[in-house]
Amino acid sequence: MLVLIAYDVNTETPQGRARLRKVAKQCVNYGQRVQNSLFECILDAAQLKKVQHLLLQLIDPEKDSLRFYYLGNHYQAKVEHFGAKQTYQAEGLLMV
Repeated sequence: MLVLIAYDVNTETPQGRARLRKVAKQCVNYGQRVQNSLFECILDAAQLKKVQHLLLQLIDPEKDSLRFYYLGNHYQAKVEHFGAKQTYQAEGLLMV
């Protein structure tokens, strides 16, 4: 299923900047960055639970926020792209 992961990490302190880097690094392991703090991830149920657990361990719930949007398996008709960045096939090869 396609899951969008969005986060907003408070970077006013060195600890916040470190949390931001750690959250971004984990998201890169599971999906494609499509905006600064937004990732498109193709995940099964086990992968989703794992990434949720990892990210929830990294953020400070008093200062940061984390959102998951579930677009499901039939997401192609739910996503439109406009603008400068090229789109990609979410289930295709990301690197060659």
